[in-house]
Amino acid sequence: MEKDSRKSSSSRSSRSSRKSFRLDYRLEEDVTKSRRDKSGGFTNPWPTWKFPSYSTIFRFFFLDKNHSNVPSSKEVLDRELPILEPFFVQHPEQVGRIGSGIRVTWLGHATVLVEMDDLVVLTDPVFSQRASPLQFVGPRRYRDPACTVAQLPRVHAVLISHTHYDHLDAGSVASLNARFGADLRWFVPLGLLDWMQKRGCENVIELDWWEENCVPGHDEVTFVCTPAQHWCKRTPVDDNRVLWCSWSVLGPCNRFYFAGDTGYCSVFEEIGKRFGPFDLAAIPIGAYLPRDVMRSQHVDPEEAVRIHIDVQAKHSVAIHWGTFALAYEYYLEPPVKLKEALERYGLSEDNFFLLKHGESRLLNSEEVFE
Repeated sequence: MEKDSRKSSSSRSSRSSRKSFRLDYRLEEDVTKSRRDKSGGFTNPWPTWKFPSYSTIFRFFFLDKNHSNVPSSKEVLDRELPILEPFFVQHPEQVGRIGSGIRVTWLGHATVLVEMDDLVVLTDPVFSQRASPLQFVGPRRYRDPACTVAQLPRVHAVLISHTHYDHLDAGSVASLNARFGADLRWFVPLGLLDWMQKRGCENVIELDWWEENCVPGHDEVTFVCTPAQHWCKRTPVDDNRVLWCSWSVLGPCNRFYFAGDTGYCSVFEEIGKRFGPFDLAAIPIGAYLPRDVMRSQHVDPEEAVRIHIDVQAKHSVAIHWGTFALAYEYYLEPPVKLKEALERYGLSEDNFFLLKHGESRLLNSEEVFE
């Protein structure tokens, strides 16, 4: 099992036989790598980034009205946001039987399971009840995960976008590592390797923006760490010590883009020019109000549609909503605003679709096995 922790010249040369999906591009200096400030923390290089002022943050936590209004009734939630048993729990023999297609299953929040090009890829896995360092305080999910780690099919790769607790969960990392061990390859942004290794993960690839690597035995599929506009923090003293990112997965039959968590900026058009069109993108639509607090770090549904257009996605699935109440919009508002934005841009709900928790959609294939 290959255990390189960063892309190296040897790993690059070992993939020299790759033909149609070699990344033969010339990077401009201003977008080649991530940037750091004088204190050593990573920074966002776009003028669209502006962290909220202390007064704005104070108002958000103590004065602004929270309109999320998540019902306490399980009966209501089951009706409005039903949780389906994923197809792979009912029929595990069907996993990967998609030919040249790509299948996505939404497990909740930013966790999706994608089958493409003989690989199973999992994004930002969070199976715990709280997005918190402690499981008795902090944001509690109001919709359970659609499955447990034990019910997952064989996973080849996990993509981590950044370190916030609703995207990087220590309990879920430990469970996945216990289940798959060194056979599971973790793709993480710069600065996260040490954290992963301390939790027993051996097969970790840490990348800077625009760097690439692959899963051993699947050299034809390229995983590229692509930029996003966000920030990282897990403790009082680790501000932006780890990079944040999106991910572009480029295979011989399909291309998948995972936006992670992001504000809107110009980089998505650049990603689309370099790696698009994507057959599928997973783009966040929730946790966007109030805008003066969230604008730089979380897109709203209209900006999500703009990302869909910028990266040249043929289809997109909505993520980052309907699971945790992390901001102040009504909990069922994101899909409504997404539909309105699609109409304004002349797109259909087939172009940018919603899934129920646990639901799947198969694309680019005439055969449906579900």
